[in-house]
Amino acid sequence: MVAHGGTSVAGSFIQTLTMVDIATGWTECLPLVARDGSLVVEAMMRAQSLFPWLIRGADFDNDSAFMNDMVVPWCREQKIEVTRSRAYKKNDQAFVEQKNGAVVRRLVGYGRFDGVETARVMARLYAAARLHVNFFQPSFKLREKHREGAKVIKRYHPPATPYARALAHPQLPKAIKRRLRETYRSLDPVALLAEIRAAQDELGERIGKRGLAAAAAPLPADPLGFARSLGTTAKTTEVRATHRRPKRRYKKRMRMPSKLDPHLATIESWLAMEPQITALAIVRRLAAIDPATFSDKQHSIVQRLIRSLRRKATETVIVTMAAQASIAAALRLGPVDGASCDGHSAPPTGPLAEQISAPGRGQRSAYAQPITLG
Repeated sequence: MVAHGGTSVAGSFIQTLTMVDIATGWTECLPLVARDGSLVVEAMMRAQSLFPWLIRGADFDNDSAFMNDMVVPWCREQKIEVTRSRAYKKNDQAFVEQKNGAVVRRLVGYGRFDGVETARVMARLYAAARLHVNFFQPSFKLREKHREGAKVIKRYHPPATPYARALAHPQLPKAIKRRLRETYRSLDPVALLAEIRAAQDELGERIGKRGLAAAAAPLPADPLGFARSLGTTAKTTEVRATHRRPKRRYKKRMRMPSKLDPHLATIESWLAMEPQITALAIVRRLAAIDPATFSDKQHSIVQRLIRSLRRKATETVIVTMAAQASIAAALRLGPVDGASCDGHSAPPTGPLAEQISAPGRGQRSAYAQPITLG
């Protein structure tokens, strides 16, 4: 199961039932309107007609939607062997978990989908995607895996499509292989991809409208127009409609005039003379100047103004200190090779300079004196 609940799992939302054939990698995805055992049975009946061969076994995880008194008895009636993964062992379902990310999430994304109409659009999307994935999309299949100490070494078969693996399987009947070849000859990968993109666009509109019906009827897929746009979308990195949309940039608001603007210079002068003055004291001084405008109610806006002014003053002090530190570092270096600067003699060179620059233990060099900046 792949949950399409978005950022919340509250309420009822669409679930995708993913089924993968281990031998070939053939993948079938079916949308379920709700998480219910009866819907799982109906989906498996539908999948039985979609798979080119009969389903002989089903390996579920420990989800209650599968391991219940409806799904398991139905599987046994259909002569389907039922197994399940070990408790708390998610890696037992590695074959289907990789398809949940490589197929379902890449097609549908992580948005929230609910409702019958949205499920129908997802069914149309999966109907085109199953043909494209199983007939035209190659994938790797693990051949062997062994461990050498802490290192795990994996060997893979050459990449192939599920259709090619099915044709190469020795136990598949010739009638099924002949039917698969006929289906393959009748498919157009560009038309399938255009249908997938059209369904994704409609799902993207439903994400933006919070699951409501689209305002306009969906347009039919145009394979020719889609094929012409492939050259440009490959360069501009196509963004699909079902992917997460970036947040809109915050719109800067225009600054409204403040009551404190005419008295800004006065407040700055008060802060310069009395740095520890409080906002309440400034408000009361302003109330003495203009009692009709100011009172203790303006305490918060004055407090924000003082905080902003003090922040600007701190930044100015930091910049000044950095400039003074750079000047002090330049003064410590002094002139080079006996040159003089501003009438001061250069530090001595030669043996005497070595004696001065390398004082003994317990002594202090004359050039190591701290520089005091005024």
